Amino acid sequence: MSTPSPTARTLPWLPGVVACAVAAAVAWGVHWLVPVVPWLTAAVVLGIVVGQLPVARPAVAGRLAPGLSLSAKRLMRIGVVLLGLKLSLGDIAGLGWVAILTTVGVVLLSFAGTFWIGRLMRLPGHQPLLIATGFSICGASAIGAMSGVVKPKDEEAATPVALVTLCGTLAIFVLPLFWHPLGLDARQFGHWVGAGVHDVGQVVATAQLAGARALAVAVVVKLTRVLMLAPVVAVAAVVERRRHVAGDPGVKRPPIVPLFVAGFLLAVLVRTFVPLPSLVTDGADTLQTVLLAMALFGLGTAVRLRTLVGTGWRALVTGLVSWLLIALLALAAVWVSAVA
Repeated sequence: MSTPSPTARTLPWLPGVVACAVAAAVAWGVHWLVPVVPWLTAAVVLGIVVGQLPVARPAVAGRLAPGLSLSAKRLMRIGVVLLGLKLSLGDIAGLGWVAILTTVGVVLLSFAGTFWIGRLMRLPGHQPLLIATGFSICGASAIGAMSGVVKPKDEEAATPVALVTLCGTLAIFVLPLFWHPLGLDARQFGHWVGAGVHDVGQVVATAQLAGARALAVAVVVKLTRVLMLAPVVAVAAVVERRRHVAGDPGVKRPPIVPLFVAGFLLAVLVRTFVPLPSLVTDGADTLQTVLLAMALFGLGTAVRLRTLVGTGWRALVTGLVSWLLIALLALAAVWVSAVA
């Protein structure tokens, strides 16, 4: 039997983190070659594929496991904090109060509806909560943020990530088919995409088909949804804290507001009130995307398609129904804003 190297003994997470970095680079290459495929989506899919390969499973479950876990959790939280630097409260205010209220309404109604559907389908553990968070707010990034509070098992978080990736990717190709039949102009289509598509990269890939105006509206509406990540996760943290108190007062309780959520809010305030040079904002955006790509690859490797196909049909139904629900709610929000 070979003896582990000193590096492997002192930095057991290093091989897995390096693997995630390489995978993020490969995912970027896929996005560069096929721009319609968002970088983060490619990273998740690559992780899922690697997780299914028999030749890779021993490494995924063994030597690479510490680094994959660290990437999926800690790097995800750092990426969520940096995501706040994309948000300016001034840009959101520019949407108008009707658009803001309807966007918040879409998030709350889709979250509650998806959570109820997940409970109705008897999904295990925290899956209803994670699916509701990912579908209603900002995809896999939101699932990672919520996972930082409720501490689900790796496979429990992997299924929602796979579902939100599947449905978000479908949206890139399906929503444009209804653009003209629904009688939407470019701005309205961008609003619909921003309010109804899950991940920021998927929003960009979908809305850009209708031009720069649609893309600008879609991104601002989407980032308004992203802002809802902080209160939703904070409420979940309070509920989880009370559950710990009720179950066993001696158990360490999670903080009322997780540190990374506070960091996310601070980043939003910095972007709003501090004039940052483009070099800083562009660099933070790139770093945030790299970290999230690494984290999503790590999460993707925990997906087991055989298990998902065999026992996850209820989760698939939940995801598809939620996808339809959010698309309809977002379309209603567009029509309400147009009338107002």
